[in-house]
Amino acid sequence: MALRTTPRTDDGSTPTHPVDEVLSPPKLFGTGLQHVAAMYAGVVAPPLIVGAGVGLTPGELALLISASLFTAGLATLLQTLGVWRIGARLPFVNGVSFAGVAPMLAIAKGSIESKGGPKDALPVIFGAVIVAGVLCFLAAPYFCRLVRFFPPVVQGTVITLIGVSLLPVAVNWARGGSPGAPGYGSAKAVGLAAFTLGAVVLGNRLLRGFWQQMSLLIGLAVGTAAAFPLGLADFSAVGDAQVFALPSPFHFGGPQFDAAAIVSMCIVMVVSMTESTADMLALGRIVDREADEPTLAAGLRADGLATAVSPVFNGFACSAFAQNIGLVALTRVRSRFVVAAGGGILVLLGLFPVLGSLVSLVPQPVLGGAGIVLFGTVAASGIRTLAEAGMESTSHTILVSVSLGVGIIPIAVPTFYDGFPEAVRTLMHSGISAGCLAAVLLNLLFHHVGSAGRSLQGVPPWQSSPPPPTGGS
Repeated sequence: MALRTTPRTDDGSTPTHPVDEVLSPPKLFGTGLQHVAAMYAGVVAPPLIVGAGVGLTPGELALLISASLFTAGLATLLQTLGVWRIGARLPFVNGVSFAGVAPMLAIAKGSIESKGGPKDALPVIFGAVIVAGVLCFLAAPYFCRLVRFFPPVVQGTVITLIGVSLLPVAVNWARGGSPGAPGYGSAKAVGLAAFTLGAVVLGNRLLRGFWQQMSLLIGLAVGTAAAFPLGLADFSAVGDAQVFALPSPFHFGGPQFDAAAIVSMCIVMVVSMTESTADMLALGRIVDREADEPTLAAGLRADGLATAVSPVFNGFACSAFAQNIGLVALTRVRSRFVVAAGGGILVLLGLFPVLGSLVSLVPQPVLGGAGIVLFGTVAASGIRTLAEAGMESTSHTILVSVSLGVGIIPIAVPTFYDGFPEAVRTLMHSGISAGCLAAVLLNLLFHHVGSAGRSLQGVPPWQSSPPPPTGGS
């Protein structure tokens, strides 16, 4: 058997993997800014919703948004650069988890009803988030062992679902963001989204080199410029924003620990860990550096530590941002230092709210047009992974078809699980976690139970389903 040798350059040194490549400062800033533009709306949405739900004033709401940007930046730096055994050291973006929004609103409602004021709600939420973060950190080395249940056929299914789950978000942005927004669903908004989509596509077709990699940011800039004469861009946020605001630890009061709230957020954290694991596996395949167990454990530790520390600075639970995986696949820039630069920009946006308000100038329809490319790219990466896994086997076909069907249920009918217990709603409301659970269980059934499990002895954990047959099923 031939021995594998490490590739070397002409001078005998080991070449730098694209993930560890350090680009020039202008490229770092430009490509890092693209990542911020892709995730900005996702970071500010949870604090906007939760802040409004607990009755914060506009000034307090601005502080909550700045805190979320600041903590998302710190979490992204921790994931990309790493400290000790903490951080995946991949181009992995972290931000405020949207999975926790509904449970946090429920916690807030219960706190307001029992204690009589909105100011008592956030400390209870922060206490629950801290405990959930500690749970994630401690459970990381055990949870990551589940990687053996994520062979390529499961990975491809989950990656496809990540893209499909995000596409409705892009479509909603393309219509104007939310049903209550002025001009929501108008031809003007949809036309602007289509114009932006066309600008991104033409940029990829006509530009070359670095400028082709910047096509998303160029498309966002062109779309935003087109939005002004249409009356779809608003400068008012810039005039109202503070220039500098240092995060104030526990601005809304020290954390309070409520048992019911803690259980609710711990369930959310388990769901987030499942999605983060799937995202790291997806990203590992895209950047050609497989996410093994130590990498997954380090990434989950970063999620847990960032989540536990985030409430100190008035932030919420942090987890993976799948939309940025699409940006890595689209631009083919695999350097983790690019995403680290994006993390640094997020920290600055949190410290200088006026800078964050400039980014917020990008209208929702513009984000929607770009998002269709981004999220569609994620789905395409999943389909490519499924093609590599092979679909000749009947078991693979059933696993993929059932898992995709289960995952699409909450996307197609968001109210499908409303009549179920809260724990089930939390787990199944996300198409990603629902489809991921179905894929893992079916993989167990077909490839690990009974004689199928015995046939896998000696197979690496990340390839724990047998190779597809060369003939029929």
